[in-house]
Amino acid sequence: MRGAIMNIDECEGRTCSVAVTVKLISGKWKPVILYYLLDGKLRFNELQSRLSGITHRALTLQLRELEKDGLVSRTIYPVIPPKVEYQLTDLGHSMKAIILAMYDWGSDYQKMQAKKIPFSKEV
Repeated sequence: MRGAIMNIDECEGRTCSVAVTVKLISGKWKPVILYYLLDGKLRFNELQSRLSGITHRALTLQLRELEKDGLVSRTIYPVIPPKVEYQLTDLGHSMKAIILAMYDWGSDYQKMQAKKIPFSKEV
């Protein structure tokens, strides 16, 4: 099925499993959010400060999607000022090996890239 256009909601087989996983964690910030939540509960502002460059709106949208998909839970405490914490659900924790593998692969890739000769426009 390589190269074929696929509707994720109607796919079957091995390719579907990969597509579903990618769909759940796709988004500029989702994998990094999941990575930071591996360490435990974080408040919104704590997450935002760790994610350099993310806007309030982007973080809100990514967290809502992760919550909708059952990977993250949100706890609201009835205090003033409002306190909201985010943490991984059991389903989110089940992605730990995937997230850590992505971290390891990315780290190795960065090391490989650092050893390459810089690109030269003069050829």
